[in-house]
Amino acid sequence: MTSSPRHFLDLWRMESADLRAILDDAKARKAARSGWPKGKVDADAPARDRVLAMIFEKHSTRTRFSFDAAMRQLGGDVIISTSADMQLGRGEPIEDTAKVLSRMVDAVMLRAKVHEDLERLALASSVPVINGLTDKSHPCQILADLLTFEEHLGPVKGRTLAWVGDGNNVCSSFIHAAGKFGFKLNIACPTIYHPDLTDLARASEMQANVVMTDDPKAAVRGADCVITDTWVSMGDTDHEARISAFEPYQVDDGLMDLAAQDAIFLHCLPAHRGEEVTDAVMDGTRSKIWDEAENRLHAQKSILAWCFEAI
Repeated sequence: MTSSPRHFLDLWRMESADLRAILDDAKARKAARSGWPKGKVDADAPARDRVLAMIFEKHSTRTRFSFDAAMRQLGGDVIISTSADMQLGRGEPIEDTAKVLSRMVDAVMLRAKVHEDLERLALASSVPVINGLTDKSHPCQILADLLTFEEHLGPVKGRTLAWVGDGNNVCSSFIHAAGKFGFKLNIACPTIYHPDLTDLARASEMQANVVMTDDPKAAVRGADCVITDTWVSMGDTDHEARISAFEPYQVDDGLMDLAAQDAIFLHCLPAHRGEEVTDAVMDGTRSKIWDEAENRLHAQKSILAWCFEAI
């Protein structure tokens, strides 16, 4: 491995060619495993003899299980901890933690409350650091979503994706991805819950095709994919205000019918059924949420392989 580790922190930092290579590798790895037991190791085993440290400051289902399974399928191993289990939870500087872990493991995946902590960890680490979600972004989720899109609808370049709801961390990573993958992104959200202005400004500088509106119907009309997320995320304290503001943004059959005829629905999960999306959409034929959840595993295997310079 080179002296400068390959961190996977935010999509806007990445080269488009690297992101495309990761996505194409994920497709190939998934296809090659068709019919295999979940625990069988990939033929090339790019993580053989490597250990991934997984640190969680927030609860997790899909991130925890997918990264664990990913390392096993790549031939490696994992050590899982919460920040409360570590000296990190007792006030040890994150830079000190980074230096120690760099001598014990081959990569670190952090699910952090504060994005700055992820960046500080990466700056002090001599092994790759992967963003498993922060308050600012969720890049692993977006690669899984784009893998799912291309499985069902073909290349995402030139297509239209519609985000409906909160301008949150997942929305931010879709903004980062729009310019890198060449798709149009329509975002519909209440003005008070708009996406990060720095992300929007950066997208404009990159000439990414990102369109903002407060009208969900306008955003969804003709779109190839409709995406939403929970209206109240971990750490949000304005529950009632959010429910009231987002009520017109619920994804139901009527809204989906405005999208392209073969449009798909995505949700990163967990979902609050009956709030941001109806049961009819969640369980309907246009919903690809279970493929999307599975694809966290396949996308993250290729992210890890890229970090280990196997791609």
